[in-house]
Amino acid sequence: MQTPILKTERLVLRPVTLEDAPVLQGYFNDWEIIKNLSTVVPWPYPDNGTETFLRENALPRMERGEACVWAICLRDEGEAPIGLIELEFETDPERGNRGFWLARPYQRQGYMSEAVSAVNDFAFFECGLERLLVMNAYGNAGSRRVKEKTGAVFLRMGELAHNSGETRSEVWEVTRENWMKIRRVL
Repeated sequence: MQTPILKTERLVLRPVTLEDAPVLQGYFNDWEIIKNLSTVVPWPYPDNGTETFLRENALPRMERGEACVWAICLRDEGEAPIGLIELEFETDPERGNRGFWLARPYQRQGYMSEAVSAVNDFAFFECGLERLLVMNAYGNAGSRRVKEKTGAVFLRMGELAHNSGETRSEVWEVTRENWMKIRRVL
């Protein structure tokens, strides 16, 4: 499946490209973001980390139809990305189906909840998925709030090593049925 362009009131989610690497690198190379990610993401973050991730991971998965990876862009400010959000079509019990990050200057303004809502709509209404498994590092209050606002239900604690040294993860589930209730489609 090709990654479609998704639009919200304030955002455009478009397929990420290799040309996004320099802007994303500038925002992502930030301990406050990376500390809550699994240790798969190295710290200190390498100078070519985003380009490598896009070239060797995100773009090939998109090309094979395994995932959609969107650059989150402000609708009124053009194509410059302020973060990423991705949807894996196969549930990975270690990482879940959906992941995201947002540059610090854009946090706490409702952008990520808006992006997640668009991706949930796509996952449940366009792709026909019945369930998403989503996770965050224990103590990542911002990610937890986004999950709570967008229909996720806490399932259990899991284990995953994060850059901060935290080894606990919160495991959440969003079901199509619950999302439809939130969107008042039922």
